[in-house]
Amino acid sequence: MKRLFISMLPFLLISCSASISTSFTSQNKPLTIEDKVAFLDLINKVPEGAKKLGEAKYGDNGFSTSCDFNTILINARKSARANGANIVKVVKKSTPDLWSTCYRITVEFYFYEGDVSKLPQYQLQIN
Repeated sequence: MKRLFISMLPFLLISCSASISTSFTSQNKPLTIEDKVAFLDLINKVPEGAKKLGEAKYGDNGFSTSCDFNTILINARKSARANGANIVKVVKKSTPDLWSTCYRITVEFYFYEGDVSKLPQYQLQIN
């Protein structure tokens, strides 16, 4: 039994993270930490003239932790900055339920020439 547990431990540790699938059709120069990234929730509109760079799906592996809405958006912001996007738009959101304790979210990444800090957007809840 002890051998079984030790052999399964790496798989259990790997499965504790949320699943992430990203796809970028084009990339810009990476953004700096000072560059603002806007979070547009389902109700917020993408501004005219924004260029779509890619998308990502954040899901659940069954034993996932750190998969609340704000944590997923923080991870999405890292992907956005690395690929030169300054807007993260939530296009699909499933809340935690009986089958999963995680948010399952699909986002799209955009680059917008204007000032993203002036866009109506979701504000991250920092603890």
